Amino acid sequence: MKRTFWFSILAVIPAALLPLAATSQVAQASGKGSAQQAETSYKYEAYVGYGYTSLNQVSQSRAGLQGVNVSLTRDFGKYFGVIAEGADYKWALKSGNPGSPTVQTVMFGPVLHANLYGRVDGFVHVLLGGAHTGGESMTPKVSFAGGMGVGMDYKLSPHFAVRASGDDIAASFVSDPNHLGYSAHKQWNSRASFGVVYKF
Repeated sequence: MKRTFWFSILAVIPAALLPLAATSQVAQASGKGSAQQAETSYKYEAYVGYGYTSLNQVSQSRAGLQGVNVSLTRDFGKYFGVIAEGADYKWALKSGNPGSPTVQTVMFGPVLHANLYGRVDGFVHVLLGGAHTGGESMTPKVSFAGGMGVGMDYKLSPHFAVRASGDDIAASFVSDPNHLGYSAHKQWNSRASFGVVYKF
């Protein structure tokens, strides 16, 4: 009788400890998954997409311009990065602009980004650089330009995402070659872009 009692106790102990062992295995497995997810954080992201800009610096312009927007971002940690971006706008959204104006920009600046929900990330950037308006007698040839904007990314996979963004960029141009186009002639151009992000 005593022997049966002790065998029963010995049988209960492993049965009681089995769930704890299973739980520790699940915790280890989830830890490995977390480590793998941490390994898939990338330092760089390249973007290419369709771009649009308004054309307020060209008098009598009735339509904005379409073109290409590209950028490269270097991330430093989870929330902060530095972006270099360029854009080339050549095609009128519709007829009505005088001459054949074009706009090119090259700008740099900080970017703050964070996960908003699930696969959706959001970001805010501040850009400073230069803008050139061609196809018109604009002064200066290249104006100091800058502004800020926001955007969202939707993750398709660890490497790829689609992006929609918009910003407002200021620059100073005049058509009169006797003036240099300082802040009194500053114009703000709204921009929008939609394209693909590759993280590596």
